[in-house]
Amino acid sequence: MMTIVTNNSTIKISKRTLDILKNFSSINTGLIVAEGNVLTTLSTSKNIFAEAKVDEVFTKQFALWDLGKFLGTVSLFKDPEFVFEDNYVTVKSGASSVRYYYCDSRLVTSTSKKITMPKAVVSFELKNKEFSELMKAASVLQAPHLCVRPSEDGEDIVMVALDKADSTSNFYSVVVGKNTTEATYEFIFDAESLKIMPGDYQVSISEKIVSQFVNKGEPLSYWIALNSDSTYEA
Repeated sequence: MMTIVTNNSTIKISKRTLDILKNFSSINTGLIVAEGNVLTTLSTSKNIFAEAKVDEVFTKQFALWDLGKFLGTVSLFKDPEFVFEDNYVTVKSGASSVRYYYCDSRLVTSTSKKITMPKAVVSFELKNKEFSELMKAASVLQAPHLCVRPSEDGEDIVMVALDKADSTSNFYSVVVGKNTTEATYEFIFDAESLKIMPGDYQVSISEKIVSQFVNKGEPLSYWIALNSDSTYEA
């Protein structure tokens, strides 16, 4: 059910939207909320872009300089309500409230351009369980990279947690799909760039060294640049 957010209206923000904002704060500490019901964020290094459709429809654009601090402020309240004004939002619950001011949107890294994904050369479904195990393995092994490449027999696509700078590093791999191409490829992600929310994703990778992660259960997508050492040869 959509909630229309207008000036002076008192609303509640859904848990899902707050979870998305928390995820977005890990990509960029600032956020511009545009008119409509689509939230986007772009990392300051411009290598990660995320887009989500939310339950709230905002009728006025505003910007938050420190999204993490804003969410921390919201967490002070049990079952908070929000009143959006021209220059600030009031967060309140019972007799308690806080006035949180917006920032100049020019201070926040963002883009109004629509992201167009180039033709994919490798695609697969990444299950939440597989991705969680990969990220846990990357942490345990202190592996800074996740690599997508064919299995040794060429039959499958595998995703590997490893350190590309060390040819003798320990690595952890999991099969993520069937390999349907005879091309030689090695697509490398910086593990710290894979800041996606939990869920199952359809992953597409182009030879232009960009990838797209589309959540299969809700309108949420990420476009993530690959490491420049990635290779593809048809």
